Amino acid sequence: MARKRTKIPTRKTTEPPPTGDFVTIYVMGEAYQVPKELTIMKAMEYAGYRFIRGCGCRGGFCGACGTVYRTKDSYKLKVGLACQTVVEDGMYLTQIPFYPANKKEYDINQLQPDSQVLVRLYPELMRCIACNSCTKICPQDIDVMGYIQAAIRGDIARVADMSFDCIMCGLCASRCPAEIVHYNVALLARRLYGARIAPRAAHLARRLEEIRAGRFEPGLDKLTKMSEAELSRLYYQERDIEPE
Repeated sequence: MARKRTKIPTRKTTEPPPTGDFVTIYVMGEAYQVPKELTIMKAMEYAGYRFIRGCGCRGGFCGACGTVYRTKDSYKLKVGLACQTVVEDGMYLTQIPFYPANKKEYDINQLQPDSQVLVRLYPELMRCIACNSCTKICPQDIDVMGYIQAAIRGDIARVADMSFDCIMCGLCASRCPAEIVHYNVALLARRLYGARIAPRAAHLARRLEEIRAGRFEPGLDKLTKMSEAELSRLYYQERDIEPE
């Protein structure tokens, strides 16, 4: 997670928290006192960090804030999303700007969706020991090991369906003893399914024809000529907004 320090006074300290409402966390080795109910992301902002990228949706759906940490008196190395994980006293933190993972190069139009295509491109699939570490760490509660087993069997449609909610945060790959990059396997399966297996949607074909015919050009021209105030009114007051 990229971050940038601001001019905000920080709360670095080596002293114990002043009350029971604060905990001490360590960001890249430096100690800060922060309110104990904050998520890691909010705690870092409280400590004086300003996020310029890697903060995405802030709701656990973009996968941009992968975090590695240890907790007090524990030997285990843990991972999580900074927007979801609540701080603990004595937590040592570091961020993952981008998880280093191999991704095979391929032309989707040249691939045949046969039962061996996933294993051919990602042979490390066959090293899976079914330990389920990938599923346990997934912040989306996806059955990651389940779709990896489907990939080994060559069931592309099953992999595409089971991995649909993947946010590609990389946490599954960080825990895999077989060094599988699960989300890249799933991405290939979804691409193959969409390009070569799923039936074509008739309504999508009609919409593409409408776009090519220029049906929506007048509306787009109208939007580009609006002032900021007009766009703001249209967005916040006049459009249909789904209830939360």
